[in-house]
Amino acid sequence: MDWLAASDYWFAREVLQRGTAAIYLIAFVSAVNQFPALLGERGLLPAPEFLKLNYARRQPTLFRWRYSDRLLLTVAWSGAAISALLVVGIPQLAPGWVPLILFLVIWLAYLSIVNIGQTFYAFGWESLLLEAGFTVAFLGGSQEAPPITVIFLVRWLVFRLEFGAGMIKMRGDRSWRDLTALFYHHQTQPMPNPVSRYAHLLPRWFHRAEVLANHFAQLIVPFFLFAPQPIASVAAAIVILTQVWLVLTGNFAWLNVITIVLAFSAVSNTVAHVVVPLIPSTGPTDAMPPWFAFVALVASALLIALSWWPAANLFSRHQLMNASFNRWHLVNAYGAFGSVTKERYEVVVEGTSAEQPTGDAAWQPYEFKGKPGDPRRIPRQFAPYHLRLDWLMWFLALGSRDTRWFLMFLTRLLEADRRTLKLLRVDPFGGTPPTWVRARLYLYRFATRRERRDEGVWWMREEAGMLVPPISRPTQARRGYGR
Repeated sequence: MDWLAASDYWFAREVLQRGTAAIYLIAFVSAVNQFPALLGERGLLPAPEFLKLNYARRQPTLFRWRYSDRLLLTVAWSGAAISALLVVGIPQLAPGWVPLILFLVIWLAYLSIVNIGQTFYAFGWESLLLEAGFTVAFLGGSQEAPPITVIFLVRWLVFRLEFGAGMIKMRGDRSWRDLTALFYHHQTQPMPNPVSRYAHLLPRWFHRAEVLANHFAQLIVPFFLFAPQPIASVAAAIVILTQVWLVLTGNFAWLNVITIVLAFSAVSNTVAHVVVPLIPSTGPTDAMPPWFAFVALVASALLIALSWWPAANLFSRHQLMNASFNRWHLVNAYGAFGSVTKERYEVVVEGTSAEQPTGDAAWQPYEFKGKPGDPRRIPRQFAPYHLRLDWLMWFLALGSRDTRWFLMFLTRLLEADRRTLKLLRVDPFGGTPPTWVRARLYLYRFATRRERRDEGVWWMREEAGMLVPPISRPTQARRGYGR
């Protein structure tokens, strides 16, 4: 089994395992902070109700037979604790079966959460994290060399992630083909960060160069991840640098960070040592116990067998974006921003304590943590943490048909529900219920340099209509909702 031992990739294993575990830690903490309010027993889309559906009962989840907020928090906190240990690297010092089991435990725990998360967990990076966690579990501990088959399967994951995103862009919005997509993207992306406005105001020639660089990084570079060293390491460096730019200019939860982590699968010890001499050029051992070699080969065979569907999808005219081909979220199809919105709409939710919502009623806005609201407020950096409510508010403004959660969100505001209000940055009523709430639609754009200098605003906005007219009770909310 000497051929299976990837002795030149022990540093890559360290980055892959610890980095993936760090993202799991963030994901579990996010579940602790947000899941009960969004999907708990009194959530916007209650998981207990979802679990009554035949579809839900077919999903692999620890909550299939029973859900409670207490059980959810137990699973999430346990997953966070195990993830923290893996980040520190303590389990990796034990025999290889220890980190193997612990990675599979956090994978199963998070799979259980994702499979009852409904629209709040319907993001491609959930499947990406699950696939990454399952795959890196078979890299073993520090007492054995990582299997070369698993190293290459992680590269295959990066290939699907990058090449899939590149192909979905070329097949989708014309703006990616005529190099104009980034005239708009920095401004209209789901959740801008403090640098997004500066990126948007860069010259148009720079934005065209951005698109060309993106096409090169996603359509050409991924093939070289499988090339001999040091070519593969150079390809990985290009992927990493493009992802760093995305981290600097936007809030895409952990999508970019985990892509950076996974790209290290193509970085050899030798190259890493040349770049950073403090990194040793050789690993602690080349040994690989027969039992571990067998397990790694079985897992590799499984992942290779499951690769048929996503591989075919990459070259399909009807390419699917962010799709899972099995209930376990293994070997998925990925892709992002096949189309680019050219205008930015935002939903502003307001409440009033007036007895009637007449013209003299004083309406006060609820402020969200991440999404734009107050034109004077500079966007914050939250990624790799995922603000799920804020993301769905972006889809709502685009005209999403899935509005059940939003109706319940307005109801919870009328009740001044404590858990719901904790998801917001500002509750203008200080924890007391308003008498009426409404939702208005605005067209936003970044302020120019002159507007920023003269008016002190980050955003310019104009009202585009009423999304939800004033409502005061759940019955009225159902009757009055409409665009």
